[in-house]
Amino acid sequence: AGLDLQLDCPDLALSRHMLFADLSDDEFVRMAEMHVEALNHALRDVPEDRVRVHICWGNYEGPHCCDIGMEKVFAVLMKTKSRYVLFETSNPRHAHEWTVFRDRKAEIPDDKILVPGVIDSTTNFVEHPRLVAERIGRFVDIVGRDRVIAGSDCGFGTFAGFGAVDPDIAWAKLAALSEGAALASAAEVAEG
Repeated sequence: AGLDLQLDCPDLALSRHMLFADLSDDEFVRMAEMHVEALNHALRDVPEDRVRVHICWGNYEGPHCCDIGMEKVFAVLMKTKSRYVLFETSNPRHAHEWTVFRDRKAEIPDDKILVPGVIDSTTNFVEHPRLVAERIGRFVDIVGRDRVIAGSDCGFGTFAGFGAVDPDIAWAKLAALSEGAALASAAEVAEG
């Protein structure tokens, strides 16, 4: 019917320390693989190009020191029956993990479109558009400009009444995302 389906999958990351803290990382990854198998089965009649999957470590401002690293769940994420994969790369705990995509480029299916979070949805700091452009550029350098869409780490209104980011600031952050995407596009055109 021309509709896209976006699935939020905290079970592939956040649930590591929320629901499965008693498991080892390897056991958790096996659990996540089973979840992806079930998800892919449920999506068997949905065209892959109509599906987006968001991997989530929890949309809250906290230490996140118990989060499982992207390097451990990367292969699982790449197996999802989705054209688009959305993931966090702006919060301080996961900002360095763009290198996982760079170092494992060969494992990214040719039809996957990466949607990195280039603004943090949990803080009231407004990212500078040049920082946003840098973040976008890292992924463009990995898979090319036609396979990157700039996104936010998560939503700004995950829970009713639990908005840590002031609405005016959320709009300012989205404006910075737009300006940064324009800068990244202009840089690609100039280089390309």
